[in-house]
Amino acid sequence: MALKNEYSAKLLVVDDDPDIRHILKEFFQDEGYEVWTAADSLQMRNMLTGNQFDAILLDLTFPGKDDGIDLVREIRNKSNVPILIISGRGDLTNKIVALEVGADDYITKPFDLQEIYSRVRAVLRRTKTAAEESGSHVYRFHNLQLDPDTRTLLKNTEAVPLTTGEFNMLMALVSHSGRVLSRDFLMVETRSRRFEGMDRSIDAQIMRLRRKIENDIHNPQIVKSVHGIGYSLGVPVRKTRKTGE
Repeated sequence: MALKNEYSAKLLVVDDDPDIRHILKEFFQDEGYEVWTAADSLQMRNMLTGNQFDAILLDLTFPGKDDGIDLVREIRNKSNVPILIISGRGDLTNKIVALEVGADDYITKPFDLQEIYSRVRAVLRRTKTAAEESGSHVYRFHNLQLDPDTRTLLKNTEAVPLTTGEFNMLMALVSHSGRVLSRDFLMVETRSRRFEGMDRSIDAQIMRLRRKIENDIHNPQIVKSVHGIGYSLGVPVRKTRKTGE
């Protein structure tokens, strides 16, 4: 990522509504951000070719065959760039599906500009802080190796692609190993907002993470559920210097 701090980020806004594109572009430019906009998937793909963005603000509904969920999948297959959904689809199912396929946050229209600003800053700050705090160490646990500096995960010797949200979730569990982390704690750590009782996004993200790292998702050994509370890391963690340093 090109990010130096959350005030100098390069954003891509993808929405078929020209008024929303204009409002978001003007607002974030006034805050010092570089903002590009796209009205559809074709424009989005053209802008993603040869450009590196620090975050993407993406609508879910487009005219014709384009669907925002499919676009999230497409972006995730190529990049770990943070994706924030801004959508008129406010039902819980759409939120869970969007987070399942790789979105990092979900904001419902009509939106408050200050809320979007706070959410964007939060996801950029988390991405930057994780890299800065890593130093030259890696976390080793079970058959996994997590490198906060490069934001990569190895399972045995194979790379495991993680979304920004999945990486942040795993970092929270690893850096607080030995503790039971509540959903409220994980929501604040990974999205900088409070947990709401009916919000199942943390559970959905944990399930997605388990599919990538557990040998048996029906009997998880790495990310353990603690009934009525939240989750904890079920294996010991070693923090070691990188090989060759």
